[in-house]
Amino acid sequence: MATRPNPFQIVVFSGGTLQFLDAPPADVPAHGFVWVFLSRSVFDARLPELQQIAQHLGGSPLLELHCRDIRNASHDSDYDYTSIYDLIIFQRLTTEAEAGQDEAVPEAGRPFRHVSTRGVAFAIFDRLLISVHPEGCFTARTFIERYLADAVQSEGLGSASSARSRLPENPADLMLRMANLMVDNSIELRRRLGDQIERWQQDLLQPESPFSNWIALMGVRNELHALEDLCDEQQAAMHEWLEALREQPPAAQDQAERDALVARLRDVIEHVDRVVRHARRMEQSAETVVQIHFNLQGHRTNDVMRTLTALTAIFLPLNLLAGIFGMNFDVIPLTKLRSGFWIAVASMLLIAAALGVLFWRKRYLARTAR
Repeated sequence: MATRPNPFQIVVFSGGTLQFLDAPPADVPAHGFVWVFLSRSVFDARLPELQQIAQHLGGSPLLELHCRDIRNASHDSDYDYTSIYDLIIFQRLTTEAEAGQDEAVPEAGRPFRHVSTRGVAFAIFDRLLISVHPEGCFTARTFIERYLADAVQSEGLGSASSARSRLPENPADLMLRMANLMVDNSIELRRRLGDQIERWQQDLLQPESPFSNWIALMGVRNELHALEDLCDEQQAAMHEWLEALREQPPAAQDQAERDALVARLRDVIEHVDRVVRHARRMEQSAETVVQIHFNLQGHRTNDVMRTLTALTAIFLPLNLLAGIFGMNFDVIPLTKLRSGFWIAVASMLLIAAALGVLFWRKRYLARTAR
């Protein structure tokens, strides 16, 4: 079932089922939690209502400092907390559809758009999750569609057992599932960058086709650097949250829920680390091939210079003989003989042939195998 999420939406998870509401519930379910989805475009307009929900269902309104961070779409990935809730700003990669809406035609020589990001903010209470997404966020849309499908399937079966295993258990679990999806979105970018670098590697190693697309290659390296920086910020935020969970576990969760939450958080960190490792491998691979390319160019230059040096060495004795017979002396051997010219030419040819054979045997004139 496909649907576009509303700019402001309330979802109640309870007992393996979920319910979409038009207004906040009177209270949080005893064995469930409430998710409030909010687009950043309507954040300021709905902030008073959002603060009432946070106060009533979470126990505390959002701090003004945190509201400013949420408004800032370019805020770095970060973790902050209060005694009531945790705040996580998570920068994710912009999807292809979003990039097509926001960006113009790429610059000449650049096969890829810039690595751009969009910030998603999560306020995590014990039984309430407030998430502020960019307009049309694929993450929120994916989860809403998935949960709607689960609800329809459960309703058709007359039981929630089929959906229970797929629904999150608490606000932190839902947040980590969305973070995991946002991290996995980088796989497509990694694939495209990897394919392009592989094609360039083949071009760089072709001896007879000089590589000239250096601007684009440097652009892709910059993309990889930007991807590494993004992942480093994500990792730092997740590590800080992990340390906070270890030092001050949520009182509303039992030990099994805490263990599951820590395990899922570690899984998100591992996914981010996998993206970092892959980006670094691609960068190292590109740098290695560039070095090999320049080594091959230097080797070919050495071959050319060796051949030219051998040819120069062959003609040096011939120039010497020509210079000797061109001296302005009255008496020079062979100049008075009718066959003197042919003797000099034969001597030159003999010397040139002997030196040519000598250099060929020493492989000074041989073509290096590639």
